[in-house]
Amino acid sequence: MHIIFYGPEGSGKGTQARLLAQKLNLAHIQSGDLVRDAAKNDSGLIGEAARNALATGKYVPDSEMYVLWKNRLKQEDAKKGWIIDGFPRNLRQAKFLFNKVDKYGYKVDKVIYIKILEEESLKRLKMRNREQFAGSGKSHDDPELVKSRLQEFGKGQKDLLDYLREKGVLEEVNGERSVEEVHKDILSRLSRNKD
Repeated sequence: MHIIFYGPEGSGKGTQARLLAQKLNLAHIQSGDLVRDAAKNDSGLIGEAARNALATGKYVPDSEMYVLWKNRLKQEDAKKGWIIDGFPRNLRQAKFLFNKVDKYGYKVDKVIYIKILEEESLKRLKMRNREQFAGSGKSHDDPELVKSRLQEFGKGQKDLLDYLREKGVLEEVNGERSVEEVHKDILSRLSRNKD
């Protein structure tokens, strides 16, 4: 299976993607992990863009993200199926991803959109308070940085959701419930779609 998790920061998409990946025994590929890995191990332009994004609390530009995703989707474990979390965030990225997925002979089965209100996002991220990168001493979840990323996220949301609805792959899930309830809801939607 090939499943994408979409939702604002703090929606629990990472937790849900990880739970589902474990249950289905699939690779769990996170946008944030690709960025952190590039920041740590790439001494070229992509590593620089990743380090800059982490230092400023902003998103990595699309052009660099495309390279990271192209490389990751070609890896061996991705060939057996995957769960993507944190990408795409806008229509441009979605068109890129669907095009690549098609080219590599995969098919996106579902995009699970975990919906929560902005206030809930901010509340959860304040509690999470992750470091920007190891040893930086700065919070990646500083309220101002989070607000700016949520604003950026919101800009591309409508066009992206319309595109996914047109493709017939979108499942909208209420994320303002317990982890267990959301997980159960997702599983029941996936089994319903198999029948």
